[in-house]
Amino acid sequence: MTTTPQYQQMIFINLPVNDLDASKKFFTELGYTINPQFSDENAASVVISDTIVTMLLTKPFYATFTDKEIADATKTSEVLVCLSAESREKVDELVEKAVAAGGTASEKIQDMGFMYGRAFDDLDGHTWEVVWMDPAAVQG
Repeated sequence: MTTTPQYQQMIFINLPVNDLDASKKFFTELGYTINPQFSDENAASVVISDTIVTMLLTKPFYATFTDKEIADATKTSEVLVCLSAESREKVDELVEKAVAAGGTASEKIQDMGFMYGRAFDDLDGHTWEVVWMDPAAVQG
C-alpha cells in the first residue's frame, strides 16, 4: 500500500534589506545557502531548513508587497524571529557566527536550565533569537 507523504507546512520570512549582496554574504557565513531558483537582483532566497526560508528583499521590491511604511529595524522592533537549536552549544555557535559576520549580539542571555537562548541582530537590525529547549521538558 502506498501512502501519501504528510504535508509539511513551511514558513517564509520576508525581510527588507539595505544591501542585498551584503545580506546574502551575512547569511551564508551563518552556514545557510541561497536558492538561486528564487533569487535575482531584487531578492535572495535563504534556505534555513527544509521548512524555513527567509526571503531577503531589496526595500523597493519589498515595498511592492505592502502599502505600509517599511520599518527601520535598527530603531523599531517589527518582528522577533526565533530559531530552535539542537544544543546550548549550537545556540552559542550561531550567535558567534552572526557576530563574526557583522551582526550584533544581544547582551541578554536567557538561561532557565531547561531552556537556553540568545539573540543577535542581522545587518539590517532584524532580531533573531536562537533557543535550545531540553527535549525532556518539551515532553512534559
